[in-house]
Amino acid sequence: MSSFVYSEKPIQIERGEDVYLYDDADNEYLDFGASYGVAAVGHCHPEVVSAVKSQVEKLTFVQASYPNSARDALYEKLATVAPGNLENVWLCNSGTEANEAALKFARSATGNSKVVAAQRGFHGRTMGSLAATWKPKYKTPFEPLAGDFEFVPFGDEEALNEAVDDDTAAVLLEPIQGEGGVNPAPEGYLQAAREVTEETGSALVFDEIQTGLGRTGTFWACEQYGVVPDILTSAKGLGGGLPIGATLCADWIAEDAGPHGSTFSGGPVVSAAAEATLSTIVDEELVGNAAEIGSHLQSKLGGGDLPIRSVRGEGLMVGVEVKRGANRLLKGLAMNHGVLALPAGRTVVRLLPPLTVTEAHADHVVEALEDVLTEATA
Repeated sequence: MSSFVYSEKPIQIERGEDVYLYDDADNEYLDFGASYGVAAVGHCHPEVVSAVKSQVEKLTFVQASYPNSARDALYEKLATVAPGNLENVWLCNSGTEANEAALKFARSATGNSKVVAAQRGFHGRTMGSLAATWKPKYKTPFEPLAGDFEFVPFGDEEALNEAVDDDTAAVLLEPIQGEGGVNPAPEGYLQAAREVTEETGSALVFDEIQTGLGRTGTFWACEQYGVVPDILTSAKGLGGGLPIGATLCADWIAEDAGPHGSTFSGGPVVSAAAEATLSTIVDEELVGNAAEIGSHLQSKLGGGDLPIRSVRGEGLMVGVEVKRGANRLLKGLAMNHGVLALPAGRTVVRLLPPLTVTEAHADHVVEALEDVLTEATA
């Protein structure tokens, strides 16, 4: 029996350690995709493993209406690292759930329903977050979806200002689009979004599910733009490999968020894993490492004479736009060089390694990419 949802790759992964994965024949792979950024602190980080073992022996689960020390510690840690005053936390199980909650909270707090999102944006695959996602490929089979969503070109301030009005509940943006091709917001764009939402009384929502937790060289990508949203969503690397999402809200959102809930919100085991992950990012100074190694990686990628159209991104969220199909290059990286990476569309190779990578790891990936590009053009 096999999955009917995923197209399975010809590599059976059985274990992982830091930046490496190992298949059933014990072949080693340098993981520069980190399962879409989930392994932010590396695979099986000792602090995360220890926290999970300790918690699972005490209490595997209790519903979120009962206070619990593991969940309380995570609330406190998230409040410490949150941008601005986003100290109100809703915990869930995934990024798409975090975005679903953000949309519900914004609609409840504002009394409006309209959501403005960006072309080429990606916010999840459940019905509400899918309605906010741009790509028809993901949406068409499941239509009709939730209504009252309007899309504007990412980075176009004029179009954004025209779309946002007094009937708008939220503007939902990724500071750097991931699935859409690793597209950083142009200078001034997020500031413009902040201004127009304040003028209209709508909520500014940043989807930092992929850009957060130090990946871009600051703890949250929005910090590089000097903009604090009303709602920020996080997931992927937050649980150190376990499934968790978080929706962080300003007071005015939390005060009128409306009825919401989830059976598995903030379970003790995943809370312990997430608190250990956040502590590891801070204690091991992985944010600074992401900035340093990311700069080195982009410099090396942009310094050769290869068929690369552009290199873009921030920190360890890097997109390499190539002239030929990205998926074919990714296959060559995996099968011939033991490097795992990701696509972001047909022509972009996306690099989202653990934040623990070194210059030596980055150099190895650059050399491997140079080899597959040379082979592809030979």
